[in-house]
Amino acid sequence: MKTSWRSASLVASAAAVLALTTACGQDSGTAGSSQNVGATAAPGDVGDIGAGGLGDQGAGAGQQSASPPAGAGEQPAGGGKLAVADNAELGELVTDGAGRTLYRFDEDTAKPPKSTCDGDCATAWPPVPADDAAAGEGIDPEQLGEVTRADGTKQLTIGGWPAYRYAKDAAAGEIKGQGVGGKWYALAPDGKKAKAGESADDRPGLSTVNDPELGEIVVDENGMTVYRFLKDEAWPEPVSACTDACLEKWPIVAPVEPDDTEGVVKKDLMTFTRPDGAEQQTVDCWPIYTFAGDKEPGDTNGQGVGGTWYAVSPDGKPVGAPKQD
Repeated sequence: MKTSWRSASLVASAAAVLALTTACGQDSGTAGSSQNVGATAAPGDVGDIGAGGLGDQGAGAGQQSASPPAGAGEQPAGGGKLAVADNAELGELVTDGAGRTLYRFDEDTAKPPKSTCDGDCATAWPPVPADDAAAGEGIDPEQLGEVTRADGTKQLTIGGWPAYRYAKDAAAGEIKGQGVGGKWYALAPDGKKAKAGESADDRPGLSTVNDPELGEIVVDENGMTVYRFLKDEAWPEPVSACTDACLEKWPIVAPVEPDDTEGVVKKDLMTFTRPDGAEQQTVDCWPIYTFAGDKEPGDTNGQGVGGTWYAVSPDGKPVGAPKQD
């Protein structure tokens, strides 16, 4: 990366930090914006191979309609010239310079970018080095960035999300990694999860649906029900009581821009920094989560779990929760 970019990035990061300090009760909106990184990531090689989220089968192994580029039989060391391929199952997704599908990992974060796939995980899911990655047709250079891994190497990010290949994708166009372990998904050009039937830009980060039993509740960009934990705090600043093993069952909702919401009350729609450095979204300053036990959009299996977990109304209230003194 050029020095001028690094200076701009530091300024943008400082601005994001200031925005995050806005207290609840103020018209703050969601803090934290996507990286502004340019067309090519800084030099770096993939070093130690990394740990977590393995699986044997993806949700599908369909072929992308775009013709594989020459030399697709050999996986390049870097990302190469990235491109957008149109897949019959998933719609638009990002491929590397050899036509191989790029993926994101739900246990990573985008704001700030952080890679958690190390050890054996990175053997199955090789991180895409940021050294020679460049934006090809259909890729916005502003969406490309880099993150420093635990071993000091630089990994490509797209929309802030660290990018990976899947070792079992033997040829260009394969998507065997899609849905593996319920945590790995092909990357859309804006860093969101690739999803057929609608473009990423048409899917709000948070929106509402009418559940036949619970009424109007909040869902995330994938249509999954959003929940609140009654042991959390919102005032004067958000505090999450869900840590460690709890997060395996109740993954946090990543930051969402206020303009990327529909039907959700925007007042006190903000983010906060967790002790582990991850950014978590709130509604009415209350931290929000999804539930690992929900397998399909519309599932509400987390409702009432332990008498402390409840779906969220558009104004941030826990739907169906007992009244508290």
